[in-house]
Amino acid sequence: MARFLKHASKKVGDVPGTAVYVGVPRDAEVTLACFEYDASQVDRRPLSAADAGVLAFDPSRTTWLNVDGVHDAEAVQRIGDELDLHPLIVEDIVHTGQRPKIEEYDAHLFVVLRMLRWSDARDEIDDEQVTFVLGPTWVVSFQERTGDVFDPVRERLLTNRGRLRKRGADYLLYALMDAVVDHYFAVLETLGERIEALGERMTEDPKRSDLDAIRWLKRELLFMRKAVWPLREVLGGMLRDESERIVEGTRPYLRDVYDHTIQIIDTVETFRDMVSGLMDVYLSSISNRMNEVMKVLTIIATIFIPLSFLAGLYGMNFAFMPELQWKYGYFAVLGVMLATGIGMLAYFKRRRWM
Repeated sequence: MARFLKHASKKVGDVPGTAVYVGVPRDAEVTLACFEYDASQVDRRPLSAADAGVLAFDPSRTTWLNVDGVHDAEAVQRIGDELDLHPLIVEDIVHTGQRPKIEEYDAHLFVVLRMLRWSDARDEIDDEQVTFVLGPTWVVSFQERTGDVFDPVRERLLTNRGRLRKRGADYLLYALMDAVVDHYFAVLETLGERIEALGERMTEDPKRSDLDAIRWLKRELLFMRKAVWPLREVLGGMLRDESERIVEGTRPYLRDVYDHTIQIIDTVETFRDMVSGLMDVYLSSISNRMNEVMKVLTIIATIFIPLSFLAGLYGMNFAFMPELQWKYGYFAVLGVMLATGIGMLAYFKRRRWM
């Protein structure tokens, strides 16, 4: 349940806009990394939590400030005060259980996404909240911990590859969102391989452990659906609203991310249908296996019914039975039993009952 619902009860009764961290307790130090760039040059410099209250962005250049660690609510509050962020933005940044959404304030555009990666160590989807604040010439991104999917964006900034350094802060926001969405495909590929492998294994030899695997897949797909489905509303809102923060030249790229999101949602729904089908396959396989067992037992029981009759007939204790005194009576009865059994097997075979 903790993966689906964060423990927000600690905020009950607080004043709206109060920065209270809601998430996994962490001891790591909050780190900041800053990129300042224009078409001709890019400067990269690390910062510390102590620098959170003395931020200075060059208005003639585009700035990307990345903050790793929102568990330190005081540091986030200092950044919010320095950038004059709305109190509700700061509150949502440190509340890591937010659904994807977009909010436009007087001076800023606030976006919440779920950053999904595959965790080989835990063998499940790793979920992390990432929030973006778009200002006039800057973007600030907040992550729960160190490590993200933004290395391709950093590489494009450092190598001046593509349009990133030639465009403004809204295009930078698009690039960061696109990196998050593109990584969903990697998670879907892993889940798709698991579904395909499970389907092949169940077709050959379904086992009790396959039922647990189906339940696991349904849980992971439901978890991913919860993270991806609201993203359609976020991108749709960015395309519909005439926000001053998004220039017209960036909207075609946002439409491309929107198309990717629709594709991801369709794939998730397809995978959910496939997993539901696997459950039907599992139940059908178990039922067929049980039917095969019952068929074999029924054939055996049917063959032994006349044999039991013959054995019971000659097991009666009457004094005068014709075959009791016959020298070959015992062998004759055994022969009749054998012929009866073979005849019934041949009859079943001809009728294709076995």
